[in-house]
Amino acid sequence: MATVLSVSGSPSASSRTNRLLRHLDQRLIAQGHDVVPLDVRTLPAEALLGADFRHPAIVTATELFARADGVVVGTPVYKASYSGVLKALLDLLPQYALAGKTVLPLATGGTTAHVLAIDYALRPVLSSMGAGHIVQGWFTLDKDITVHDDGSLTVAGTATEALTQVVDQFSLALGSTPLLAAAS
Repeated sequence: MATVLSVSGSPSASSRTNRLLRHLDQRLIAQGHDVVPLDVRTLPAEALLGADFRHPAIVTATELFARADGVVVGTPVYKASYSGVLKALLDLLPQYALAGKTVLPLATGGTTAHVLAIDYALRPVLSSMGAGHIVQGWFTLDKDITVHDDGSLTVAGTATEALTQVVDQFSLALGSTPLLAAAS
């Protein structure tokens, strides 16, 4: 069983990105992984923006990265790149915080014009931080993610298939237990 740090880089508590990550966390848990969620928006803004490496919340976040075998990084795409709050956290981590780790990059956005943000904005940063293996990521359109009044989430069929595939590839790269049937 691997420990997976699931990092939401969304600045919004009600974001589709955050809800999608927590939905995918359940698949990883069902596959036998220990998943630790980290919502970057919950870290103190003064620590992130003031580059306070010694702030207890930043020290704790750094320790979470160090203990993880794998990291899922999810972000909404703003202006063709990952979120500023995610950038602020990544800037505070040690240069090789992802050394030897398997990483799954995920992004959400309103238009397919931003689909390459994972490969041209996020992947180079993850690579520069020493990621041992960055598996194929996935960009999900906001319109394919429906949040219901009860807080449950539905992902459109084709997006569900693609997300299942990338999550399962990530899980296999971690050395998981046998894969499950497709999630809905």
